[in-house]
Amino acid sequence: MLNAMMGIGIAIICGYFIGKLINKLKIPSVAGYVIAGLLLGQSFLGVFNEAFIEATSSISDLALGLIAFSIGGELLASELKKIGIKVFIIAFFEAFFAFVCVTGAMLLLKQPMETALLLGAVASATAPAATVMVINELGAKGPLSKTLIAVVAIDDAICLMIYAVASSIAKVLITNTQNVEWSHVIISPLIEIGGSIILGMVIGAIVVVILSKVSFTREILTVVIAAILLTLGIATKLGLSALLCNMSLGIMVANLSSNKAKAFATIEAITPPIYTAFFVLAGARLQISLLGQIGVIGVVYTIARIVGKVSGASCGAIITGAEPSVKKYIGLGLLSQIGVAVGLAIVISHEFAGTEIGNLVITILLATTIITEIIGPLCTRYAIIKAGEDGKVGLQEE
Repeated sequence: MLNAMMGIGIAIICGYFIGKLINKLKIPSVAGYVIAGLLLGQSFLGVFNEAFIEATSSISDLALGLIAFSIGGELLASELKKIGIKVFIIAFFEAFFAFVCVTGAMLLLKQPMETALLLGAVASATAPAATVMVINELGAKGPLSKTLIAVVAIDDAICLMIYAVASSIAKVLITNTQNVEWSHVIISPLIEIGGSIILGMVIGAIVVVILSKVSFTREILTVVIAAILLTLGIATKLGLSALLCNMSLGIMVANLSSNKAKAFATIEAITPPIYTAFFVLAGARLQISLLGQIGVIGVVYTIARIVGKVSGASCGAIITGAEPSVKKYIGLGLLSQIGVAVGLAIVISHEFAGTEIGNLVITILLATTIITEIIGPLCTRYAIIKAGEDGKVGLQEE
């Protein structure tokens, strides 16, 4: 009988080696983690069954808290001022257009409103790691590269806001299927978002004060991990967004703590095995038997998301008067999807337990993620080279 500790150890080891193997194909290691989970899951070898996955759900919760906290750490007020309003507009348009296109496409396929909203929210996320990896590999510099890095840095924060609204509406629709009170549809998301931000800020303020009194790395790590876990627990207890709470916590620490550098450095040092286990366990949730049922939905989801990302990013670039290369190619650098998107799928499977939504969303997402993690980096590479920013041509457009 496989116990939790054995299983997590197996997940980390297998994820590591398959991730290294697939990375040699110029595909992000994280896709290898998902594949490792798929092979070890109930669809193939059956090493990880449904009971085991549920028994180790705390690993997923911790990973999600760490991811959200790290996202908050990227949102420095000083850096956001340098980025300027143009990048915010582009990021909002590409995320919102993806949400609208996927939600609309799902409704055309006669999917329930709540399912359409959740898939649309997940579609708004972009994987920053894959995009940044390609830019670094090419030594790319120029307007397009700079804009891409800035957009993916704040994309996940926008995605979490969209998800907070969409999930709140979905919960109202599910619990009030016979008589939907639209006042609840409007008020509930506002309460959840506002409460999540306030909770994160309150705990963040306390953490900032404590961090000002400590200096050793081990003490800082202890305080930050405790804060993340406490935030996760309170958010779950109060029915708030654990992701948004921890993002707010990260923002407070990043902008107000004198020990912010150490805080995020220590967290970054311990995350690799946790993230590896998280993505392997996420891959283990993928049910191959459902792929035949969601084939059309998966294809439409992928196409609608690409259309939304490309058209939204270009529209935002046109509105802001961005450089020609940005207007033309920005959308092609935003197609990769993993990380927060997988995290949201896990959250959905927890928040909507007992419904078909959880299995449907995570199966669609993980199945299409394998595709987007292959074509995403290739499209980013194509865009950068066409823009003349590959480090070989030079900065012709600057």
